[in-house]
Parts: sequence; structure tokens; C-alpha cells
Amino acid sequence: MWKESYRIGVEKIDAQHHALFHHVNDFLQTIKEEGAWEAKIPKVMETSRFMQSYAIEHFNDEEAFQQSILYDEYEKHHQIHENFKADLANLAIKMEKSHFSEETAKEFGGKLMTWLIYHVTMEDQKIGAFVAKNK
Repeated sequence: MWKESYRIGVEKIDAQHHALFHHVNDFLQTIKEEGAWEAKIPKVMETSRFMQSYAIEHFNDEEAFQQSILYDEYEKHHQIHENFKADLANLAIKMEKSHFSEETAKEFGGKLMTWLIYHVTMEDQKIGAFVAKNK
């Protein structure tokens, strides 16, 4: 799922993005595999916990970098992150209430991948362009 074109030119952020893509791809592969759904639930639970904690860590690092370079779209970007953290929390609650059903796990995986690709290719690329322009 990771493509080199997703790089923004900031090593720490790029490494974190790569890790996020790896985890989401691994999660999607798990839910697509043949086999009993019950055997997949631990991976679903682990991915939910990971995404909630790693998203916070990554967003904090990304926002600290944005502030350090006086990124002109920081406030907008911060709000996008806040909205996604809330979405992750709501999806985690929905999954727990459904007892980690296959349907909600697939919804979770689809939303993760869609958001990640859009955010990195649209919003985060602006950070890379800002850095390149202000070198």
C-alpha cells in the first residue's frame, strides 16, 4: 500500500506514515483472509488500540514539526487531526458494542485506509511543499 510518492521529505513523518500504512495494510489482509472470524478478533482489537495510540503520537509529532516551521495551515491541519481522533474513538466504541463484528471491522479498515491515503496525499503533501518552498 505504501508508495514512495507519499513521502513529504521529513524523515520522521515519512517513517511514521510508512508504519501507519504497514499496520493498516496488515489489518486489511487479516480481515480478508479465509478462516473463522473469531480467530481474527484479537488482531482487530490490537489494531484498534494501536491506531488510537499511534495516531495521537504521530499527530503530536507532525504538529510539533508544523509549529517549528511556522506552517501556515497548522490550525486547519490540527482540526483535521482532532476530528479523525474523535472518529477513531467513535469507531472503536462501535466495534466494542458490536463485539468486534466482521461488519464493523471492515468498516473500520475501510475508513482507516481511505482517510490515510487522502490525508497523506492531500493534506500532508502540503507540508512537504511548504518545506520545499521555504528552504
